[in-house]
Amino acid sequence: MIQWVLAATLVCGASVLTACKEAHAQEDNPVQKVTSEELIRTSQSWDGVELPDYLQGRPELVAVKYVFPAGQKLGWHHHPVMNYGVLMQGELTIIGQDGKEKVVHEGEAVVEMVNTIHHGENRGSKPVILYMFYLSQKDLPLAVQHPEIPLE
Repeated sequence: MIQWVLAATLVCGASVLTACKEAHAQEDNPVQKVTSEELIRTSQSWDGVELPDYLQGRPELVAVKYVFPAGQKLGWHHHPVMNYGVLMQGELTIIGQDGKEKVVHEGEAVVEMVNTIHHGENRGSKPVILYMFYLSQKDLPLAVQHPEIPLE
């Protein structure tokens, strides 16, 4: 009988010890809460120009992931629709046809120019990863390319 009591005490003691350790671990690692951080709120593109009014009709929302290898340039283009994004990795330089530049850093949000010709360059040493979100409509292009304008 004493052996049974001793065994029960050891098992119960081990269970209590385990429960105490788990409770203590929870105190050391409180439950993570959801947080939010507004990255940008604006009615202007990165160059300070007011965005156009919304299109009429049914919207089509488009999300695109772009990867720019180090040293690569995206050709001259313009966007007929509003778009914005978040740079997830690297550093992207956006150049307007007028020569104005915007450097977007990792973690930053950017609102693109609408109906203004520009291009992007990765002048860094690692790939740029950029998520862009377009406020479009069915059958509208997200970008119109301008191959007639040479990149320098």
